[in-house]
Amino acid sequence: MIRLALRLALAGGREAAIRLTVIASAVALGAGLLLGCLAGINATGTQNARNAWLNTEAGPPGATDPLWWLLRADTFDGRAIARVDVAATGPDSPVPPGLTRPPGPGEYHVSPALGALLRTVPAARLGDRFPGRPADTLGRAALPGPDSLIVVVGRSPEQLAEVHGARRVTAISTNSPSGCSGTDCTVRAGINANGMALVLAVVAVALIFPVLILIGTATRLSAARREQRFAALRLVGAGPGQISVIAAVESAVASAIGVAAGFGLFFLCRPLLAEVDLTGARFFADDLALGWRDVLLVAAGVPIGAAVASWISLHRVRISPLGVARRVTPEPPRAYRVIPLAAGLGELAYFVGRVPQSTNGQVLAYASGMLLVLAGLVIAGPWLTMVGARTLARRTGRPALLVAGRRLADDPKGGFRSVSGLVLALCIMSATVGVITAMVAERGLPAPSAAAGDALVAELSDAEPQGSAPALPDGTMAELQAIPGVRGVAAIRTNPLGTADPAWGDPALHGPPQPAGLASCAQLAAMPVFGTCRDGAEAASVTPDFQYFGGRGFEDWPGTWPAAAISADRLRELPVQQIVVATDGSTSAIERARTVLVSAFPGTRPFATIAEDRDRSMRELAAFQHLASMILLLSFPIAGCSLAVSVVGGLNDRKRPFSLLRLTGVPLGVLRRTVLLESAVPLLAVAAVAIGAGFLAAHLFLKAQFGHSLQPPGIGYHLTVVTGLVAALTVIASTLPLLSRITGPETARNE
Repeated sequence: MIRLALRLALAGGREAAIRLTVIASAVALGAGLLLGCLAGINATGTQNARNAWLNTEAGPPGATDPLWWLLRADTFDGRAIARVDVAATGPDSPVPPGLTRPPGPGEYHVSPALGALLRTVPAARLGDRFPGRPADTLGRAALPGPDSLIVVVGRSPEQLAEVHGARRVTAISTNSPSGCSGTDCTVRAGINANGMALVLAVVAVALIFPVLILIGTATRLSAARREQRFAALRLVGAGPGQISVIAAVESAVASAIGVAAGFGLFFLCRPLLAEVDLTGARFFADDLALGWRDVLLVAAGVPIGAAVASWISLHRVRISPLGVARRVTPEPPRAYRVIPLAAGLGELAYFVGRVPQSTNGQVLAYASGMLLVLAGLVIAGPWLTMVGARTLARRTGRPALLVAGRRLADDPKGGFRSVSGLVLALCIMSATVGVITAMVAERGLPAPSAAAGDALVAELSDAEPQGSAPALPDGTMAELQAIPGVRGVAAIRTNPLGTADPAWGDPALHGPPQPAGLASCAQLAAMPVFGTCRDGAEAASVTPDFQYFGGRGFEDWPGTWPAAAISADRLRELPVQQIVVATDGSTSAIERARTVLVSAFPGTRPFATIAEDRDRSMRELAAFQHLASMILLLSFPIAGCSLAVSVVGGLNDRKRPFSLLRLTGVPLGVLRRTVLLESAVPLLAVAAVAIGAGFLAAHLFLKAQFGHSLQPPGIGYHLTVVTGLVAALTVIASTLPLLSRITGPETARNE
């Protein structure tokens, strides 16, 4: 039977070749997508592991000569720079990864990407921040990604011993970070590997399910003719098991070819996948690697899924050898089909307040819940289609509507099958948009105005012990004001008057008002976007944190600051908490000002513009939005392919009945409207349920994982849904000209 099955699959003529090609293409697409998601999870963990050395902390005294260690954060043109100042105390001092020895005083080692910047950017913008000369290039073991900007600066032990924040370490950390908090989170954690693994796992489930629908649809190409062929084999003595073997072998051959092509597709597209910024840094291409479990899962799981889809699609010929010829109307689906959908939503609801502690537990909980929701939609779809079709047939007398409604009511499974991929795509899109919209609403920050966003804010309290503010070095203000493109410089000083912060806003939202800062009215006059002083005032009580309030769109920002009862001479004697540098937005002005500030105040917090600080806070959301875009870009085309294959296959299977209808006088336009309605009715009937299920699943996931509530989607979502539905109807309409070619008189004759 296996030899016969291979002959039927490989030498069955043009029809068999087309079916084999379509099934193999669907399997290749599914295997490639699944491999990409698995490789992305692996690459995220690998990239995060290379951030581990930046987590180095002071350790207990040991036999090893300690290494003085100071981690700093810096920024260039919106890109984070990790700077580590080190000083070896002996020949056995720990060596950072990617180096053969710690750099000595007066030299520094840089990553390849930072080295390229230093060679092309004027020293006043970047190079002057690092004392000494470049001595070597950091090896790959120290680099999370090819674009990582990292510098290891050599200092003497005496120099670092006097710097606040420096510590003596006895070993380089190998513990991968899983989150980010504190002033140095820009360089420490970098990415949340656990969260990204969870999201990628859910993405894998969301993408593979429409592909399985496409595989099942492709398997049913020319299903009527194959069923007749299998029924003939049954009549000449073939048993149900032998028919199953033939069907399984046909699918296995196509699946084997598809899986091989899927691996080829993955390795072909791997360089492109490495360019996708999911974590804030590109991957090295070979970090997108596959473990033996991943290979086994895809190589065995995808063909098994395809074989099961084929086995299910041809179940009728295994019941009776006369089942195909008799064509008895199947029993209508029952309402109990909605139980799996309700169970999936119930599983997601169960984990609200009961979130598993481990990442693997969360992946299992949410991925299985989403999988059950999608499977529930597929199971409930025929019943929903039948309800919609019967309603349509009872309330119309038009021929096309009547024929389409009656046929869908008799065979709701077949009617829903053609649109099932698109229905799943709508559910996936709704869930994705619901999650992203809520996260942006809860965590997102409004974009500041250009004038405010281009202002560089230097937080100085981290540069001294116990958060005390340092003294302003002589000449720093003048040096900043002399930079071309700098419009004004204001020093925000500590306030001995005890006045409250006038920008703190509603105490019910922000808590008790914080102590205000003090600023010179003459300095504020050069940057009116940040507020002005009252007439005649020399100093004003201002917010001590321009970065915080400026990054939130100035909702609580006063237009005029209250006057402060302090003289200009006394104001200049107070310590500085922040320095605000208003620029024209040019890279030259921002980076030259940043270089001056880094040299004057070597603190751990990066000196960032208000816009850069906002973008850094939104980095994780940007990664999730990239994933959402990928889901939309992939799921809808897959659903469109499934729809086109199903409609064409259905037309091919029913070309004789349609030919008979044409011979009896039914106009071709009526047949075309009938075909269009047979897909439009189940699509519209189930789409509303799918969209509602997607949003409900998103709400339950948000509530359980983050404590957020669902937010209404924007106009973009509604436009996407309408565009997707119109595109689906266009795909169906594009197949209608095929009716005139396959429904001629020669097709209607009996053979």
